[in-house]
Amino acid sequence: MAQENTSTGTPAPHPVPHALGGGQPAPPVPPAEPSPSAWGRVDDEGTVYVNTPDGERAVGVWQAGSPDEGLLHYARRFDDLRTEVELLETRLESGAGDPKHALATATQLRDGLAEAAVVGDIAALSGRIEQVISHAGKALAAAKQEREAARAAAVVRKQALADEAEKLAAESTQWKAAGDRLRAILDEWKTVKGVDRKTDDELWKRFSKAREAFNRRRGSHFAELDKQRAGAKQRKEELIAEAEALSESSDWGETAGRYKDLMTEWKAAGRAPKDSDEALWQRFRAAQDKFFARRSAVFSERDAEFATNAQQKEELLVEAEKIDPAANLEAAKQHMRRIQDQWDEIGKVPRERIRELDGRLKAVQDAIKSAEDSKWRRTDPEAQARAAQFRERVEQFESQAAKARAAGDERRAKKADEQAAQWREWLEAAEAAIADR
Repeated sequence: MAQENTSTGTPAPHPVPHALGGGQPAPPVPPAEPSPSAWGRVDDEGTVYVNTPDGERAVGVWQAGSPDEGLLHYARRFDDLRTEVELLETRLESGAGDPKHALATATQLRDGLAEAAVVGDIAALSGRIEQVISHAGKALAAAKQEREAARAAAVVRKQALADEAEKLAAESTQWKAAGDRLRAILDEWKTVKGVDRKTDDELWKRFSKAREAFNRRRGSHFAELDKQRAGAKQRKEELIAEAEALSESSDWGETAGRYKDLMTEWKAAGRAPKDSDEALWQRFRAAQDKFFARRSAVFSERDAEFATNAQQKEELLVEAEKIDPAANLEAAKQHMRRIQDQWDEIGKVPRERIRELDGRLKAVQDAIKSAEDSKWRRTDPEAQARAAQFRERVEQFESQAAKARAAGDERRAKKADEQAAQWREWLEAAEAAIADR
């Protein structure tokens, strides 16, 4: 098709000042394909020019068709660059893009824009590329700052953990809770990364020393266990009072969550005296069982309603699966709309049935949609017109070849034959695509 000769030696257009510097985004780059002539021209010799802030610049030669086709070809190449720049920008803004890769790509595009064989708004595209470069540079700087901040935060966090461990070792009398917390601190300590070795060793020594001090103090106070158990009994009686008060609640979600929290607090309270600990547990457990039994009864009633809804939806599916869009597409669509309205009115079904039932309904909807799409593709006027255009070009080049051969110009005849063969190949592909529909 096109024979392109990229021009060299033409000065690059001055880039548009970066919009971010003024606090405003760069203006959007207009697509070139809708109106290529606004951005360039093709002269009588077939040379293609693009308009730049410094004047016209030759970008190539077009000899395969009309000037409008030549401009459209180079406009589409411009739009390809435009799309690539917009994609870089979008990925940067969403955080999905790699700033380093985006910066390298945008810089390469900027450096090659002065000689790019394209027709479009070069100045606007240059401004947008500069914006991407600036954005990527700032993102790289931000990433570096984040890494440095993460390292600093890791040091601060380990210092806080060491401080907390030392405070527990010096002051805590909740031996079980404090021991659990020290183990949690140790687990978290292992996950905090990025601290330099010297600082990490110093902080570890503090934490390790605090754990040892806590263990020694816990051992020396073990004689006071009976006193602590008396406190545990009092705490468990408070938890039982709250659990029994909640047993009549109908706020199922919040109350269930609170029971979970009460269980955690029960465990943290420690063991009460042996002669009362089991009795306290039975009272606490009975309050929980009463609440959850009431909740289970309500949920069973709801599940029965959902099961009825599922049965009604199954009946609708039997009706829906009999729809034949091939027989009458419009009637099938109307029938499906009525079924969908009834489906929505029925309401919820058991959670484990949702995917199955919705999947069967969607299969019917997809079949109708597929039939509708197939009908449209078979009657697509653009595909028919495109095949007719290819056929006309084949006939045109075959005629040129015949005339040239009759005139004894074998070189021109051979060139026309080659062009006719190319267009014939496209014609066959277009006709095959229509037939496949």
